[in-house]
Amino acid sequence: MPDTSLSTASSPAVTATSNSLSQFSAAELAQALLEKLAIAERDWHRLKSNRKVRANEQAAAAIVFLLKDQPEEALPRLQQAVAWLDRSISAPPCPSHGDRARE
Repeated sequence: MPDTSLSTASSPAVTATSNSLSQFSAAELAQALLEKLAIAERDWHRLKSNRKVRANEQAAAAIVFLLKDQPEEALPRLQQAVAWLDRSISAPPCPSHGDRARE
């Protein structure tokens, strides 16, 4: 079974990082994480069906909304993250590609 615990190790690197991050609020850190995990436009076609990437992105968005006290916005994003992981949703085809098929 994989280790799912969040380590609170006190290595020098972790301590230095923790100290430098303490200047930011949880909402700011969550927003930075979301920006880091968001699929860039140039990578969209390559990653749009990557379940791990999509779940990470949606979960990070949910955390941002939770920290902004907007649970009604967080819930659908958490549901999307779960749906990516349990394979109950898939990426729809790109609209521009669908139009070409009709030509």
